[in-house]
Amino acid sequence: MVRALRPPLFKISSKFETPIEVGPLTFFNIDPRVLWKKHSLFTYSFMCTYYYLAYHESAVFPLSLTRYGLFSLLLSNIQEYLDYLGSSMPDLVKIITIGKSSENRPLKVAHISSGKKKDPPAIWIDGGKFHYFLGVHGREWIAPSTALFILKQLTENYNTNKGVVDGIDWYIMPVANPDGYEYSHSTDRLWRKSRSKNPSKRYDDYRSDDYNYYDEGRGARFFWGDDPENCQGVDLNRNWDFHWKEVGASNNPCKPTFAGDRPFSEPETRAMSDFIMDHSEQMKAYLTLHSYSQMLLLPWGYTKQNPKDYDDLMYLGRKAIESLTRMYGTPYKIGTSPSLLYPTSGSSDDWAKGRAGIKYSYTLELRDKGTFGFLLPATQIVPTGRETFAAVKTIAKHVMNSD
Repeated sequence: MVRALRPPLFKISSKFETPIEVGPLTFFNIDPRVLWKKHSLFTYSFMCTYYYLAYHESAVFPLSLTRYGLFSLLLSNIQEYLDYLGSSMPDLVKIITIGKSSENRPLKVAHISSGKKKDPPAIWIDGGKFHYFLGVHGREWIAPSTALFILKQLTENYNTNKGVVDGIDWYIMPVANPDGYEYSHSTDRLWRKSRSKNPSKRYDDYRSDDYNYYDEGRGARFFWGDDPENCQGVDLNRNWDFHWKEVGASNNPCKPTFAGDRPFSEPETRAMSDFIMDHSEQMKAYLTLHSYSQMLLLPWGYTKQNPKDYDDLMYLGRKAIESLTRMYGTPYKIGTSPSLLYPTSGSSDDWAKGRAGIKYSYTLELRDKGTFGFLLPATQIVPTGRETFAAVKTIAKHVMNSD
């Protein structure tokens, strides 16, 4: 399976390395001229031939956010919307800056609380594999979009959803990786990592003419170019201090799953972990949004062994996915990362449960199953938001009734 998204980011040598795992698909971002020379080496078909079309379909979408007639997924628009909510609904929404990114961008969290319940349980959401830390991985644009959709439902549509707003304190971080997210708009649409410098590493130490990796890729192998630019940044979802770099992470700074030189080496993960730990007694659920695959992932990622309360996690997970599927019939799988995708370590969802003690910790891998992948068309933002919010409300109601 070939995925021709854009011209030359890399070259493929005459050798075709056997994948380290057997998966349903192998994806290539490949120059068609290279494909023509190498086509006899493997069987392939095209999923997404025109990167330009897919890119622009995923770039802008009209979504009314009260004062905004056009909703663009630029970081500046997201930050402006957060500030707007904080200033226009001060009794319901407070915008908290919990730190700064490597490139000095603010890390903003929306705290939604009506104050009508004393000491309510809390739910944290991030976009891109972090507590509704939407946007931990820069290229996963659907995650911040979904987080903002949920944020809108809890604030501007408060009267419709007052039950889950009055009974829960919500902490929503639409973009946990602002530098990577911005870079995915300005330079490299498929950029995954943060944008921190790795001065202790020399590019020549890691250069390979046949560089490829088995990515966060839905059982897919991606080929990566011999470009020094790839050696910048850290995978923020491999940088957490829980079984750090044991499996499914790299010590090679040029790889997309580079875990950093040490746990919490990045200002983004340090800020998030400090904030969550300060509120850990209140936190009852942790949700991190990613794409793609249509899966609900449970701990643990670092081992095939299940947590002691796995049955509780699975029970609520199934209820949440039933609510999601009722909206549009979107099928989701439920299980652990090792059973459905691949093992991971140093991830935020494992840390949330194993270190912070948050019982219900989930990763939602949003639409789709690979036809568009990270380049999901903007027309799917609202359906994805609606069905995901249905799942989130199911989790919230369970947490409220269990408190």
